[in-house]
Amino acid sequence: MGWWSLAVAGCAAVSLAACDWWVGATTEGRVYDRLAELKPAPVALLLGTSPRNAGRPNPFYQARIKAAQELFAAGKVAGILVSGDNRRANYNEPVMMKADLVRAGVPREFVTMDFAGFRTLDSVVRAKTVFQQNRVIVVSQRFHAQRALFLAQHVGLEADAYVAEEPQWNWWIRVRVREVFARALACLDVWVLNRQPHFLGPVEPVKLQQR
Repeated sequence: MGWWSLAVAGCAAVSLAACDWWVGATTEGRVYDRLAELKPAPVALLLGTSPRNAGRPNPFYQARIKAAQELFAAGKVAGILVSGDNRRANYNEPVMMKADLVRAGVPREFVTMDFAGFRTLDSVVRAKTVFQQNRVIVVSQRFHAQRALFLAQHVGLEADAYVAEEPQWNWWIRVRVREVFARALACLDVWVLNRQPHFLGPVEPVKLQQR
């Protein structure tokens, strides 16, 4: 490998590390793992993932459902917006998340589905523009929640995050490595490409429980 190739590889590595650090640093103080410390918001934005991975239950998914249910039961939110992928006829994250939240005790009428949350950027932008939210509590694992907060800050959506439980290391390490590249892409999206969601569409209401 020549010097030019080494220089390019070195710059890429530094850029990845810088984006990873920046996303975490700029969201410090807005990520919570204790309900008591979390300021209430009208809506929880539950970010989707697959319920199963390689034929086994996905611990990331299970932990997010549990965290969102905890928020609602504690009165920290009055509704839940579930946002995920719905691009294939036999795969529908919002429907699956809503069904599991209802099984966990959240009233069906206070779970709103966003069927166009194909990426985290889409979920965040649509929460503000389509579902007309000014403040949300993001629900995901810490590394993913930080990226969502970074994107929310860029689009003017006030947000904190409630951390879902982290899975065992054999799951976490693989996903965390992938997150480094996802954060670099998020920085590229907002600083260079000004990327927009795949779909926007008309305003949709989020039904909230009156408390």
